[in-house]
Amino acid sequence: MSDENDKKQPDYGLVSELDGTDSTLDTIKALVVADHQHDIKLRTMSWQKTACLLAGEQVCLAIMAQSWSLSVLGWVPGIITMVLSGSLFWITSITMHKYIMKHPYIMDICDFGYYVFGQSKAAYVFSSFMMLANNILLVGFHVLTGAKVLNTLSDHSLCTAIFSVIATIMGIAMSAPRTLQHISLMSMFSSACMGIAIILFLVFAGIEDAPFYGSHGNYPTAGPVRTYAFPLPGTTWVACMNAVLNITFLWVPQILFPTFISEMEKPQDFPKALAVLTGISTILFIVPSAIGFHLLGQYSTAPAFGSLGVVAYKKASFGFVIVPTLIIGVIYANVTGKFIYTRILGKSRHAHSHTITGWGVWGLIMIGVWVIGFVFAEIIPSMGDFLSLLGAGFDSFFGFIYFAVAYWQLYRGSLFSDLGRTVMTLIHVFVMVVGLFILGPGLYAAVEAIIADYSGSVTPAFTCANMAI
Repeated sequence: MSDENDKKQPDYGLVSELDGTDSTLDTIKALVVADHQHDIKLRTMSWQKTACLLAGEQVCLAIMAQSWSLSVLGWVPGIITMVLSGSLFWITSITMHKYIMKHPYIMDICDFGYYVFGQSKAAYVFSSFMMLANNILLVGFHVLTGAKVLNTLSDHSLCTAIFSVIATIMGIAMSAPRTLQHISLMSMFSSACMGIAIILFLVFAGIEDAPFYGSHGNYPTAGPVRTYAFPLPGTTWVACMNAVLNITFLWVPQILFPTFISEMEKPQDFPKALAVLTGISTILFIVPSAIGFHLLGQYSTAPAFGSLGVVAYKKASFGFVIVPTLIIGVIYANVTGKFIYTRILGKSRHAHSHTITGWGVWGLIMIGVWVIGFVFAEIIPSMGDFLSLLGAGFDSFFGFIYFAVAYWQLYRGSLFSDLGRTVMTLIHVFVMVVGLFILGPGLYAAVEAIIADYSGSVTPAFTCANMAI
């Protein structure tokens, strides 16, 4: 690749396509060697550290909303949605990895979109906007969650807006590391804390005589706790669609994967880390959710901690969530910050050296990302509805549509060459259909839920109201 090409297209990733495995591995080795000559080395993660990072991003509070999804959908549609989402997650993630191995210069989902759609600058700009909007909204979600945790633990001892400020400041401070390898160490602690929170919740829900409240009212207004195979009579299509989006949102983290892969020393080992994540996710996403639904039934709420009747139980279990809340916010902030950072400093020495300018720009970007996230956390009425909006508006592309197109790009001309290829082609056609369905009817359902929230009692912006669970 010439210096002239570097100057003309610094923002769009790979300029030449590499088809052979040997040439791809040689290119990866060259990229690692070049990276290790810098003061700040990015391509340093092993697959084990990548697995920790993946687990830290996936083992999150959204797990505790899945019992509510089951309470809306019932056992049969709920479990089918979970298993199907997990299967498509594995298949689409492998497709992504194969595509990135063919294009090893890809650094983020924006580069991925640029090449998948025929080296389209419009696709790059669209992907960039979508990534920034998705990630900053998720930073805001974690600011709001942090405020909820602090409200719950302190019995609302301060104004909620103040708690949001505290969570924002903590997030900015934790976002100082510029490499994902450092954040992967935090992720191990994050996963452990979320695991403890889940175990404590299940223990407390099991020893309680009855839950406190849920989507069907305070206990026992909806009768004894019970579970059911299909949605209860009167359940709306919008509620069912939002429950499905809640599940798919949990299984669609691929927007971050290209960045993770780009910081691996051996990106060809990514499937090993992915296998670890898939095993962990399958257990944590389904088993606690099923047990929670069994114990709470129609009184399940999101997050499930809110259904606990004893305040001490809520505090003891929900308190551990503050760690994964902040660290996952840091992961999204880091990926967002790297994208903006590269756009500002390009390939100058400040981008990869310990300079005042480099660290100053990084600090300002992190402050900006978290402050904007804080504003979103304060002005939106229901983060639950916004998670559905994120799932419909963003994950439809970054979890399904992009990878169906990537598969076509990888295998066009041989889509039906044999039985195995034909089966995989049909699966990716289904992936595209799912993505379009989530984007269309799913987005409609998410917007309808937000409209319903605004038509009711809306929490004012920058409120001091108690937001404890």
